[in-house]
Amino acid sequence: MEGAGQHNMKAAVYSRYGSPDVVRIRDVEKLVPKDHEVLIKVRAASVNPLDWHLIRGTSYFLRLRAGLRKPKDTRLGVDVAR
Repeated sequence: MEGAGQHNMKAAVYSRYGSPDVVRIRDVEKLVPKDHEVLIKVRAASVNPLDWHLIRGTSYFLRLRAGLRKPKDTRLGVDVAR
């Protein structure tokens, strides 16, 4: 029997472009890995320059892929320690 909360995980998310204040740590539904993907338990994470540019949305060229008015993918972070 699975314990309460095992279907959720914490994620750094943002729903609009702006300063670092737009980033929130929220409970989100745990992702299910697709073929050739893995799900890891993260013990530490960091913010890299790409995350910073995504949050600010200052590069309009970047917005063409990330979303013009608001971010398409609201999750941040790829640098992790396991």
